[in-house]
Amino acid sequence: MGRSYFVEEAVGQYLSNFSTKPKGCVTGLLIGQCSPQRDYVILAIRTPPREEQNESNKNYHPKLADIDEEWVTGHASQLSRMLPGGLLVLGVFIVAAPELAKDIQNALRKLLFSVEKSIIKKRLWNFTEEEVSDRVALHVCSATKKILCRTYDMQDPKSSAKPADWKYQSGLSAFWLSLECTINVNIHIPLSATSVNYELEKNTRNGLTRWAKQIEEGVFLINGQAKDDDTELLEGQKKSSRGNIQHSIQPFDVKVLTQLSQSSGHRSTATVQVCSGFINLKGAVKCRAYIHNNKPKVKDAIQALKRDIINTLSDRCAILFEDLLINEAPDKKNSEREYHVLPHRVFASIAGSNVMLCDYKFGDETAGEIQERFFEMLDQVVHGEAIQIAEEINTVDIKPPVDNTDDTQQMQLTKATLLLKLQQNMGVVIAAAVAIFAVAFFFNYFSD
Repeated sequence: MGRSYFVEEAVGQYLSNFSTKPKGCVTGLLIGQCSPQRDYVILAIRTPPREEQNESNKNYHPKLADIDEEWVTGHASQLSRMLPGGLLVLGVFIVAAPELAKDIQNALRKLLFSVEKSIIKKRLWNFTEEEVSDRVALHVCSATKKILCRTYDMQDPKSSAKPADWKYQSGLSAFWLSLECTINVNIHIPLSATSVNYELEKNTRNGLTRWAKQIEEGVFLINGQAKDDDTELLEGQKKSSRGNIQHSIQPFDVKVLTQLSQSSGHRSTATVQVCSGFINLKGAVKCRAYIHNNKPKVKDAIQALKRDIINTLSDRCAILFEDLLINEAPDKKNSEREYHVLPHRVFASIAGSNVMLCDYKFGDETAGEIQERFFEMLDQVVHGEAIQIAEEINTVDIKPPVDNTDDTQQMQLTKATLLLKLQQNMGVVIAAAVAIFAVAFFFNYFSD
């Protein structure tokens, strides 16, 4: 028995709107959520055309052999930053003419594994063994609108296609549950004296990886209460006269208590090294996660929020480093202390749903630029009034180490080494002097 995909009706309409030229095709991504019993698809987003395609050929669709795998995976990586906790890139789709049906499955399989590989390499967390590892490959015939749905196991590169059900449902995500929290961040990441500028991003990622483990081990209070993992999130909610749970429009308020203790069973392997620089991340981070309303478990909701906390901070740092790399003057010396503001998080609602996607803006970006980016990435028009800016002030304080081997820190390290050797040599000298004195005393004593 294959997996079942419950799909928002608007997705079906979106896919049927594509009209392709002979032997042409349209590629895109499927966005949704996994659960043990079923999967949910709430969005389908076509791969954006390349910039070189102007208005005159915007309706051009490439042939199957011309699909740019790198361009599709790049879109997936960018889009994954816009997904709050609980939402994932669940798969890929291709809308193509009937004569291409024989080659579609190979193309879908290749795209699917490439997209998944591109997304997971930037994550600071891993899927658990209990989570669903299947991803969907959807083929839509442009002539007959017939759908062929298959899944592949992402943990098995040699996995074969398995059939899956594709069922449309109206208002699928209109009453999904949301969880929100604000977490205060104060992360100090030391930089060794041997670090150079291009390693700043690597050091930041390593520091965030350690911090992410603290978040995963943290205690989460939902509306001020600690709940068992296996209890239902909606347990205790009032029911209407029809027996349905009355969903509150207010999101669940979550408090995070991080655990900073280290397991006593692990032996420390820390080494002492001279650090001449550091990176400080400070601020209050707004986090949000969504989960389906079909008897969701507390552990699934908390897990979705944990991953949003980790994702949003790592994504902001990655965006900042990308911006610095693009806008940095070539003759600028990176040995001075710098202060930067991390990009602010903005949310935009999806039509017909209470689920919101997000993006990140720097202080000098206008609302029009944000709308344009939403349209480019989501293929949807987002109105200005639908955009919510999270009022956050998050800063990065960077003091790069001096990459000069003759700097003060290197001299300090050399002095420390020489002092240690001197102390060792002094011990030898003193021991020798004591031995000579003992011999002299011995001969003196017996000669008398």
